[in-house]
Amino acid sequence: MFFQTLTIVAPVFLLIGFGYVLAKAKILNQTVGTALGEFIYVVAIPLLIFRTLTTADLSDGLPLDLWASYFLGVACVWILGTLVIRKGFGRDARAGAIGAISSAFANTILVGMPLIAAVYGDEGLVPLLLIVSIHLAVMTVAMAIVMERAAAHDSGGDSPPVSTLIKRAAASLIRNPLVITIIAAFLWRMTGLELPDLASDLLNRIGATALPLALISLGMSLVQYGMRGNILPGLMLSAIKIFIMPAIVFTLAQYVFALPPLWVAVATLTAACPTGINAYVFANKYGTGHAMSANAITVTTGLAVLTTSLWIWFLEYML
Repeated sequence: MFFQTLTIVAPVFLLIGFGYVLAKAKILNQTVGTALGEFIYVVAIPLLIFRTLTTADLSDGLPLDLWASYFLGVACVWILGTLVIRKGFGRDARAGAIGAISSAFANTILVGMPLIAAVYGDEGLVPLLLIVSIHLAVMTVAMAIVMERAAAHDSGGDSPPVSTLIKRAAASLIRNPLVITIIAAFLWRMTGLELPDLASDLLNRIGATALPLALISLGMSLVQYGMRGNILPGLMLSAIKIFIMPAIVFTLAQYVFALPPLWVAVATLTAACPTGINAYVFANKYGTGHAMSANAITVTTGLAVLTTSLWIWFLEYML
């Protein structure tokens, strides 16, 4: 059964490897990868999300139990990642915040969507996109608050009020293509109209390119990360991300909130996804934790073909 699962998962990660080889061997210039990533992030993935959310069955209302299962898991590993870096390695508060985000921020878009589509089909994308619909906002606001307070702690100064930090994060989020798409999709649903056939066909065609191109783009971007210093902290954060976080989310989804089996599986597999590149973006933005975040991204992505296969095998056995 495990090897059958591996044959489903392997093509997803082979595309990542293909993108990595294209960039590493300089078959394609890194600027091509950057442009491809921008197309994926601004056009292809948003259109796929819009198509899925406008046609999904959301008659049960807000998925509060799903969100609680996933984000309580995020909170647990966020605290654990912080403690590992602060107490285990004696780093400052800002580095602790980068440890937290490296442990808790899953690559829900570039890896989660192709992986779950391959394993569970379009039906599996529905609970995933319900998580995605608030994932970026929750993580960005949390990181902004925690990092500003950490910076103030390290410098001995005062951090801005929480309300100010939330407003700043919200101002940034409102311009994000994914956030705009999710809002637009729910506004369209409120009209009660169906998409015209021509528009639906266009969305299907562009959406069909989104997932394979997202994987190739991710592979090309991995060239800039690699393994750096602070290897042990990166390895520990990686273990938290791909083993502890999905275990917590599974326990909450299955035994605390009793979600439907498909939703349990999707929430768990989403949590098992490798660390998102946003961890490095935050490290770069705040000038700390570059090596930790880069190592976490590299290790979790490199191992993901095996670890996600193990989690899928486990979910098939348990559910």
